[in-house]
Amino acid sequence: MPGSIELDPVDLRMLTALQNNARMSNKALAETVGIAASTCLDRMNRLREAGVILGYGLKVEPAKLGRPLEALLYVRVQPHRRPLVEPFVEHVLAQPETRELYHLTGPDDFLVHVAAANAQELQRLVLDELTARDEVALVHTNLVFQRWEGGPLLPPGD
Repeated sequence: MPGSIELDPVDLRMLTALQNNARMSNKALAETVGIAASTCLDRMNRLREAGVILGYGLKVEPAKLGRPLEALLYVRVQPHRRPLVEPFVEHVLAQPETRELYHLTGPDDFLVHVAAANAQELQRLVLDELTARDEVALVHTNLVFQRWEGGPLLPPGD
């Protein structure tokens, strides 16, 4: 695996536990994986320094924040060139509805996960913020009915 580091079974148990509960204290994590708290802290620091652990995040429920309508917007940019792509990315990320943005291969260039207050706000986002841009050739929208998350991410074969 290019750019990967050697992870032993304790590292993998730590990563699994933290992906299931990132708020777990160092003491609780150490107990969960069966090592001393000081060893756990050293391992955590090594995983952060190696770039395996990038940070800790907070998940929020969009509907509880007044944004119950989630959608996936597939966007085609023409021409697909860096001078147009970078400003487009900055613009999309500046929109308060944007949750995630992916640069893709295939017929569509970008996938934007958004959360809007209602259908009118979603329409405004598509028409006024995306298709109004000269470089945007196509936007097609899929509404999200339900979302599930996968389990903890581990190296292949583990």
